[in-house]
Amino acid sequence: MNRIKCYVAEVIGTFVLVAFGCGTAVAVGCDSASGCGYILTALAFGLSIVAMAYSIGNISGCHVNPAVSLAMLIRRQLSVVDFIGYVVSQLVGACLGCLFIGVVFGFDCGFGANQIQDTWASGTIAGALLVEIILTFVFVLAVVGVTSKVENGVVAGVVIGLTLTLVHILGIALTGTSVNPARSLLPALFAGGKALEQVWIFIVGPLVGGALAALVYMLIETRKKDVQPEEEKEEN
Repeated sequence: MNRIKCYVAEVIGTFVLVAFGCGTAVAVGCDSASGCGYILTALAFGLSIVAMAYSIGNISGCHVNPAVSLAMLIRRQLSVVDFIGYVVSQLVGACLGCLFIGVVFGFDCGFGANQIQDTWASGTIAGALLVEIILTFVFVLAVVGVTSKVENGVVAGVVIGLTLTLVHILGIALTGTSVNPARSLLPALFAGGKALEQVWIFIVGPLVGGALAALVYMLIETRKKDVQPEEEKEEN
C-alpha cells in the first residue's frame, strides 16, 4: 500500500509540474520578443517543485523526474522495482498535465515542448545535449546534496525549487530546458513535428546528467568522510 501511495504522489507531482510549468510557457510565450516569459516560466517550474516538495515530499520524496529517480537508484535509495514504478507514474502524471493544457489552450498549442532554439551560436544537437547534461547535473546535484542530510528537510524544497528556477533562466533560451525526460516526452508526443524529432535529446541528456550527478556526489561524499579534521590528525 505504501508503494502505491508513492506512485500516486508521483502522478500528482508530475501533473502539477507539467500543468503549471508547461502551461505557463504556453500562456506567456517563450520567444525572443517576450523575454519576461523566460522568468515567468522559470518561476512556474520552480514554484511547482516547492509546492509539491512540501506536500508530497514526505510520501514519495517528490522526484517527479526520471533523472532524479535514476540518481536515487544509483545511490541505492530506490529499488529497481520502485524506479520503474516511479518512472511510469511520472509519465502518467505528465500525460494528465498535457491533457489539462490541451483542454485549456487547445490541442494545437505546442504544449511547451522542448526544442533546440535558433537564438544561440551552438544550437546543434551536440550543443543541446551538452546543455541538458550540464543543467541536469547541476539540478540533480542540488537535489542529492540537500536531501542527503535529514536536518536539511526544512529548506530542501526551497533549495530544489530555486535550483530548478536557476537552470530554467539560462536553459529556456537554449533548449527550452528539459532536465526531466517525463516533462519532455509527453509534451513532444502531444505536439508532434520537430519537437518529437528532437525529443531523444531531452531524454538522453537529462538521464546522463542525473547519473553523473549521483556518481560525482558519491565520490565527493567518500572523499569527505576520508578527510580527518586537523585536530584529529594531530591527536593521532
